[in-house]
Amino acid sequence: MNSNIEGKFGSVIYDKINMVRMSESERQTAINAMRDADAIVDAILWMVRKIEQVGAFLFMKPSVKH
Repeated sequence: MNSNIEGKFGSVIYDKINMVRMSESERQTAINAMRDADAIVDAILWMVRKIEQVGAFLFMKPSVKH
């Protein structure tokens, strides 16, 4: 198991996956599904941040210089 992935999700989730009786292929499928879900969430959050940045840029008040 990749320790980088385990650190990202937390060992509690992996402990629960390891406690469930399942074959190694099913266990790997569960871990891959978690990784895919995390990637989707990261992509959605990135997109939301970019939309917020574009919105802030478009609707900035022009600075008043004297």
